[in-house]
Amino acid sequence: MTKYTTTGFYLGILLMVFITFLAYSISLIPIFSFIGPLAIALLLAIIYRNVFQYPETLRSGIQFSSKMILRLAIILYGVRLNIQMIVDEGFPLLFRATIVIIFALFMTFTIGKAFGVDHKLLLLLGSGTGICGAAAIGAVSSILDSDEEDTALAIGMIACVGTIFALFAPFIATLTNMPPDIYGQWVGFSLHEIAHALLAGSSYGDESLTPAILSKLSRVLLLFPVTLIIVFIVSMKRKNAKKKASFPYFLFGFILVSIISTIGLQKGWMTISFQENIAAIASFLLTVAMAALGMSVDLRKIKKNALKPFLTLLFTSILLTLFTWWIV
Repeated sequence: MTKYTTTGFYLGILLMVFITFLAYSISLIPIFSFIGPLAIALLLAIIYRNVFQYPETLRSGIQFSSKMILRLAIILYGVRLNIQMIVDEGFPLLFRATIVIIFALFMTFTIGKAFGVDHKLLLLLGSGTGICGAAAIGAVSSILDSDEEDTALAIGMIACVGTIFALFAPFIATLTNMPPDIYGQWVGFSLHEIAHALLAGSSYGDESLTPAILSKLSRVLLLFPVTLIIVFIVSMKRKNAKKKASFPYFLFGFILVSIISTIGLQKGWMTISFQENIAAIASFLLTVAMAALGMSVDLRKIKKNALKPFLTLLFTSILLTLFTWWIV
């Protein structure tokens, strides 16, 4: 009997789905609505793991959720990427997005190395900060074959810091009298998740939301080329090693879905409503994967090692916020 036909496999997946539904329910409570189901599911799973211990009989289902369901979520995540919108805005938008990603990675490694943070974790944090949060971390972690604990730690920190910055962004814009269109570009280029950019970008209506979406999507579009570069660099470093970098082939699915979505909207055989439904499914599956990753976090092991990565992310995010303010 293979692990995919055992009762524990299906029960493991069902447990992650249950935690996800619970997270979505909690996110409807006003005080928790700003946190979002993704971060809540991650937190609930961490609490479960550290109160009741890891359910070994369900391991196969939990690991399937943290790997295969995560990859499916990233593939479907491509429906959010309207390539035509970015092409219409031209080269300057992509150029600034490229600069943002380079800056985020550079500052993450510069600050992180000073703190003595592991380079794999730094690459996860830098990718999540510079590109698109959990989706980028999931893609890069498959290249590096990172520990699930490090992946969950990076995603949890990104969700936490990104939410805080998204909530404070409108207040900063008000204090500085920032024009809505400039504000939209600023949050789109600086915030971590698409959800963070949407949350902050909607503060001034469509006038700020549209540039926020365009700026954020330009970073999402670069997920594929950035991962190719990471694969190349990691492979070169492991040239003499038996274990080579794992190529995230599922990203081809991400690009394919984004192309189909873009063409579908142009030709009219895909509605915005249908696109939003697929995006909702992707978000749900991503939350299921986050719950599974949260199950791998043993707080007793990481409590001594979490401060330095968190400070690295916090300082990088602050500097990225100031840098993007300057370039917009």
